[in-house]
Order: sequence, then structure tokens, then C-alpha cells
Amino acid sequence: MTIGVAIGVAIVVAGLVLSGVSLMQLAHGQTEMAQVSQPQTAPSVPASDQNGPAESKPGGTRPTTPAPEPARPDADAQKAGAQPALPSAPAEKIAPPIKTK
Repeated sequence: MTIGVAIGVAIVVAGLVLSGVSLMQLAHGQTEMAQVSQPQTAPSVPASDQNGPAESKPGGTRPTTPAPEPARPDADAQKAGAQPALPSAPAEKIAPPIKTK
């Protein structure tokens, strides 16, 4: 008998033992039932302008605070002292320029 067959037989025997113990517990009536909790209800919100959510408008813009800025400021902004938000990429990450045909 090889080691693989022995392991397989051991797994099958362990499964049969577990099944037997489970069936014995069911036969003796040692089962526990879980209780069901009450369903949660959403809180009711009055239909007034002060308490309810804002009305959605299609095509509207979302306010952003602070205003978004580009990662790389243009040349005029860099001359004025604006710093890029991201550091420059390392030399090995920059590809050579694309040649036009």
C-alpha cells in the first residue's frame, strides 16, 4: 500500500466518523435553532426641504472643494512658481518619442 492510498483511506474514514457522530446527535434531538431577528425598518424622513436629501438635477455639476488642479501645470504657471503635483517619472519609464510616417 502506498502513502497516497493510506492518506486517502484515512480521509474517507475520518469523513465516515464525522457523519456518524452528526447522525447520532440528530437522533438524540440535540439540535439548536437560531432565532430570527426583527426586520429593520428605515427611519421615515419628512418630505420637507430642510430634512430630506437635495433634489437631483440631470446634467448638473458637482461642487468640489478645493477645486481640482492639473497634475502638471502649464509652462506659464511653472514660470510663476507652481509646483507639479506629481514628481517626474524616472528616465527608464519615459518612452522615446513616436516617429511619424
